[in-house]
Amino acid sequence: MRPTLPSRAARGFTLIELMVVLVIIGVLAALIVPNVLDRTDDARATAARTDVNNLVQALKLYKLDNQRYPSAEQGLDALVRKPTAGAVPPNWKPYLDKLPADPWGRPYQYVNPGVKGEIDVFSYGADGQAGGEGKDADVGSWQ
Repeated sequence: MRPTLPSRAARGFTLIELMVVLVIIGVLAALIVPNVLDRTDDARATAARTDVNNLVQALKLYKLDNQRYPSAEQGLDALVRKPTAGAVPPNWKPYLDKLPADPWGRPYQYVNPGVKGEIDVFSYGADGQAGGEGKDADVGSWQ
């Protein structure tokens, strides 16, 4: 009686076969991962644009009710809490439940009078500094 050898299907994979599969997975990852990482920066910029537009709309409602925008001293906080400093608004009401932080975790900036418009609401982008290009570019109400 002769011992039976396991069939090829039952033996498993060779080291070379496993290495080929790992190389294929590595090549696919090298092609796909950079594209996915670039999308997160685009998503953050889009989220910042949406937040800025929402803040500008809330500021317009504030102006409609109170005949002026909040002062630079009162800032965006005037949309959430009734200002006590400067010109106290006569018809104030809450315009937002809370102030959003920009997608990079920093507060949005507010300038009144604005440099690029009547008022400016903006985020400094990923680098947290004025100016910049690409993911570091400022995202503002003038765009």
